[in-house]
Amino acid sequence: MMAVAGLRTIIALSFVLAIGFLLVILSSALFSNYYPLFVVATFLLASLPNAICSRCSNPDDFIDGAGNGVLDFGKFLTGFFVVMGIALPVLLAHSDIIRVPAMVMSIIGGLLIYGTIISFTLFFQEESDF
Repeated sequence: MMAVAGLRTIIALSFVLAIGFLLVILSSALFSNYYPLFVVATFLLASLPNAICSRCSNPDDFIDGAGNGVLDFGKFLTGFFVVMGIALPVLLAHSDIIRVPAMVMSIIGGLLIYGTIISFTLFFQEESDF
């Protein structure tokens, strides 16, 4: 039963990811302006700093008060890319480079893409018990 629930989760996440990519591609193709495709690159890059910095950090269970600057820097860069993925279409729409419906479709599609990437990483995250 657990494998069926896992398979359904993967299928649902894949469907949401496809809808996100479809929205971003349609926001570009319907209005003949391909600047909203930068949002895909931004949201794909958003998860990389957090993943890289979490691998580079040295988590120590015995010292809770120690500051972990590498992990904090990764979270900062991830937050920067997420905010940039939302702010870039708003800036392009404000500058009349893209239209407002393209902005809305691009933001919603980008958030669906980023949410799916985060959900996939949480779903496949391995817990180490030692």
